[in-house]
Amino acid sequence: MPATKRSNRKEQILQCLAQMLETCPGQRITTAKLATEVGVSEAALYRHFPSKARMFEGLIEFIEDTLLSRINLILENEKETQSRIYNIMMLLLTFAERNPGITRILTGDALQGEQERLRERVQGFFNKLETQFKQVLRERKLREGKAFSTDEGALANLFLAFVEGKMNQFVRSDFKQNPSAVFDTQWQELQKIWL
Repeated sequence: MPATKRSNRKEQILQCLAQMLETCPGQRITTAKLATEVGVSEAALYRHFPSKARMFEGLIEFIEDTLLSRINLILENEKETQSRIYNIMMLLLTFAERNPGITRILTGDALQGEQERLRERVQGFFNKLETQFKQVLRERKLREGKAFSTDEGALANLFLAFVEGKMNQFVRSDFKQNPSAVFDTQWQELQKIWL
């Protein structure tokens, strides 16, 4: 089988899994249900992924690759700390909004009853985000000659907690309460940190 056809099938499986996570909130996704949705046998699923955990890891890799590469672009294009933080937060909120099923993975909702290493992987991803926020905040003194009156680690945790809270509200509302809906208004309050 050509590699492109094989990778296309893998992508199709992951897309179906993400779609099922969106359309079946609160339900556990079995490989039998997923195989039916994809239109293949369970054995065919296992030819592409050795386990359901590997399918979830495929989606987590997609999350990491997509978001971390876009954050790097923001850091290249934006030089001001305030713009960097705003754009990273808006990126995370709009990514969640556009990928409801995948947001269930980020909040841990879809990982209930799954392997512990999946939750650890998501935790590791959020740790990377917090470290990134902290780095951006620490660079402010070098870039702009200004320091914060509050510890950068505490501020980084605040920004991450805000984003995670908005994602959780989105999942809890069955994807009706969009994470970015009132973000610009809330950002005006968060900006007071810079004053």
